[in-house]
Amino acid sequence: MLQIFKTIEDKLDELQDFEEGVWVHLTDPSEYEIQKVCEALHVDPDYVRAPLDEEEKPRIESDGGNTLIIVDIPIVEMENNSLIYTTIPLGIIITEKSIITVCLKETSIITDFIENRVKTFYTYKKTRFILQILYKNAAQYLMYLRQIDKASSIIELELHKSMKNKELIQLLALSKSLVYFTTSLTANEIVMEKILKADYIKKYPDDTELLEDVIVENKQAIEMANIYTNILSSTMDAFASIISNNLNIVMKFLTSVTIVLAIPTIVYSFFGMNVKLPFENNPMAGGIIFLLSIVLCIISVFILMKKKMF
Repeated sequence: MLQIFKTIEDKLDELQDFEEGVWVHLTDPSEYEIQKVCEALHVDPDYVRAPLDEEEKPRIESDGGNTLIIVDIPIVEMENNSLIYTTIPLGIIITEKSIITVCLKETSIITDFIENRVKTFYTYKKTRFILQILYKNAAQYLMYLRQIDKASSIIELELHKSMKNKELIQLLALSKSLVYFTTSLTANEIVMEKILKADYIKKYPDDTELLEDVIVENKQAIEMANIYTNILSSTMDAFASIISNNLNIVMKFLTSVTIVLAIPTIVYSFFGMNVKLPFENNPMAGGIIFLLSIVLCIISVFILMKKKMF
């Protein structure tokens, strides 16, 4: 999808044609849309296609007066009735007279700008626009990290009474999400530091201050991701041991029950042999054998309880 926007009299308007000072946003564009944008704004098609590769790493490069910035942004998807947190690339292309953003999927980071939820946003202030995107990106990571922390706390409560692997698998998915976040945030930080030092990106004093705020926000997200990763890893190890211990307790109980139930079988098997046996001429033999089995079972239960097998 191709969208063209421009700030006119402090209001963001959507246009049909390319003009100077526009912001062009591409969401999973077709080849026709890519060619149309590249021809109109004189951009290398490889710059537009790069962010459409899910495996593309965050980086910054400049060539022919155009600058490409790729950062990883967080997204959340539904998979098997569970929320899965992952990251995808977002490309920002700065040309002499316009700015282009490219992403595989719709994201609230861009939607907030389109729906005028970001203050002091102007399409012709390209550097500030980039920094505002990066700031919202870091804030999005922090929001999702808090959601992951809450989700892990809920799963922990379920694990207290569980002996199944379902909750552990959910924790494993959250742990994988945190690894994705940590890797992406670290790579984004490198890109931001390069922007701070780059001479080919114009920066005004206010922009430098905002970029430093973005870097601080990103560092906070990295620290939170590392803390949650360590907590989640320790929690998974602890609950794996708890589940194993719960199963051992059940197996111990079942073993004790098996021992007790085996006693009557042994007694009746003994008196069922086709040889001369005690009480074989006694008319009360059946009752005596039954009582003997009960007594032996009670004794065995008492012994096992003493040994804390029940």
